[in-house]
Amino acid sequence: MPTPPLSGRLPPLRQDLGIHAAPATLDGAPSWHLHDPAANVFYQIGWPAFEILSRWSLGDPAQIVDAIHQETTLEIDIDTIKSVVDFLERHHLLEGNDARHTATLTTALKARKQHWAKWLMHNYLFFRLPLFRPDTLLARGQRWLPLFLDQRFWLAAGILALVAGILVIRQWEQLLHGFTEYSGPETLIAFGLALTVAKVAHEFGHGLVAKYHGCKVPTMGVAFLVLWPVLYTDTNEAWKLPSHRARFQIALSGMAAESLVAILATWAWLLLPEGPAKAAALFLATTSWLMTLALNASPFMRFDGYFLLVDTLGIPNLHARAFALGRWWLRERLFGWGDAPPESFSRSRQSFMIAFAIATWLYRFLLFLSIALLVYHAFFKALGILLMLVEIGWFILRPIANEIEAWRKRKEQIVWNPATRRLSIGLSLLLIWLALPWQTEIRAPGILAPAAEQHVYAPMAAVIAEYPAADKQGVSNGELLIRLDAPELMHRLTQATVQENHARQQLEQQAFSDALIGRGDVLRHQWSEANARLSGLHEESKRLELRAHGDGEIAFRAEDLAPGTWVTPKEKLLTVVDRRSSIVDAYIGESDLPRLHAGGQARFVPESGIGGRRTCQVGEVENVNAAIIEDPELASTHGGPLPTRIDRSGNPIPAAPIYRIRLTGCKPALAPTVRLRGTVHVEAEGRSLLVAGMTKVISVLVRESGF
Repeated sequence: MPTPPLSGRLPPLRQDLGIHAAPATLDGAPSWHLHDPAANVFYQIGWPAFEILSRWSLGDPAQIVDAIHQETTLEIDIDTIKSVVDFLERHHLLEGNDARHTATLTTALKARKQHWAKWLMHNYLFFRLPLFRPDTLLARGQRWLPLFLDQRFWLAAGILALVAGILVIRQWEQLLHGFTEYSGPETLIAFGLALTVAKVAHEFGHGLVAKYHGCKVPTMGVAFLVLWPVLYTDTNEAWKLPSHRARFQIALSGMAAESLVAILATWAWLLLPEGPAKAAALFLATTSWLMTLALNASPFMRFDGYFLLVDTLGIPNLHARAFALGRWWLRERLFGWGDAPPESFSRSRQSFMIAFAIATWLYRFLLFLSIALLVYHAFFKALGILLMLVEIGWFILRPIANEIEAWRKRKEQIVWNPATRRLSIGLSLLLIWLALPWQTEIRAPGILAPAAEQHVYAPMAAVIAEYPAADKQGVSNGELLIRLDAPELMHRLTQATVQENHARQQLEQQAFSDALIGRGDVLRHQWSEANARLSGLHEESKRLELRAHGDGEIAFRAEDLAPGTWVTPKEKLLTVVDRRSSIVDAYIGESDLPRLHAGGQARFVPESGIGGRRTCQVGEVENVNAAIIEDPELASTHGGPLPTRIDRSGNPIPAAPIYRIRLTGCKPALAPTVRLRGTVHVEAEGRSLLVAGMTKVISVLVRESGF
């Protein structure tokens, strides 16, 4: 209900309101914070509003105007006072006991009532659950707080963090092994406990420093963001502090406390022996560092990084004001309406806020899309789909729809001008770029290797008897490379020879002995078994002679190979390669498979630049997805570009369906001395980005359509 024209005395202010000095605005003008303790909300007011509120007790608008004119240099009128009354009325900061005030409160109450579906949507997305009032507890913790606010303390902490970081880098492999060593529900529990400890320290850091600076901390609790629990501390009273340094310390204290926990946990991981305590320290350290750097320091959400940026720039409500400027900039670039900016800033400050708005929109788009996918996979499919649609609809589509609706309301103002011409040309070029089948090439990771490659392994535990290839580089087909001697195999061969001779002699004498005649065909079966066993051992002994399977050269030798050296089973001893020709093995995604055909042109570009480019042809395209990555250099677990995981046998397993293609006839034909990783560019059937995107979407929908 609108406020009627001012007449008579002003309505009284609420007695619980407070006014606190605030930092000067960007243009140097003084400002104050008007505190509503009932809602625990602060409103920033300027000099005219402060002078009016300071003389509110006069009651008469005309007397307030006269007093301000006589006592200050301000020039105000009755309309200025009316705007202040409108503001106070709108935010329910006036006392009232008449029918009009009651009607206003009733209207506001009705406006706050929501349909149950809308209420459920809001409270599913975000709601708070206060747990306790920490003010008394925080007061007891003030004794040691000055120590933690001392710059020397943080200098020492920084040195400890730097030294710990250097030591962690030196033990990086052990750190990564610590993650892969733990799995299952115990890992989830450990991660949850570490996260809880880190976040409790974070929130108590905020609370202790806020209490130190005289602020009241009414509640601590847990907020649920899309059903994900996040601890919170109510430090709204920090806005009443005039000191920029104090507010900065309060905003920074949570990350500072979490950083201390991270430093201590890192040193605990470095010093503790292997065991559960070391594992707990690892989880606590990594969780604290990750949450501090990746989440709390981000200015794109209303976390600590945002409030630090607000205080540094001196721009309250930075998100809302930057978004307003961003929307204005977008509309001017699209339609050229010639509107004035919503606020006046310097050119550099305006450019920064527009860029900040765009960066925040992009960050939130990716964040909310990730959350939507998370809730989809976190629940059973029907509920997951519903929650994902709510997340995408509310956080992504709703703001876009609101902006488009604002454009629609001003469609009469959309005329042909330089901005709309640029928009039309840009949309046309974008449509052409999306629709034309200009993608006639597929890029895939690949390995360049000799066409013939022989890896020589020790078939069993044995000792090197001869090493004819010790001083050779080139070898010929069938040439003996290494001869092994396996004493255990020789012993079994000797026993088998004795058993075969005995069985054969009995079979030969069967016709002359009644006792042997009575055994019938048993002797023949025994001799057959002994003979087969002896033949098998002879074949196995031949495996101890390691020979070249073709002409080539030795590209790899195991260390310390010499006669008398013991080797272990399946130990690679030599690699013989035929460098006269080379092949390339590459891996492509499922959507690219129909676009390839045998005989197509391709080229290989090594990532290191060694070996030069090769032109090849598509020789073979496998139609069955690869169960394992046979070229481990390409697996992400070995530093390659293909996302993989390790199975129980230690083989790299692709994270998504991929197919191997083999390129042959490569020129120049001479293969490199070592296998080279690189990128394969394969000639393929043309396809537009629009078709590729639609194909990907349809394939995902088909894949996820089963319940």
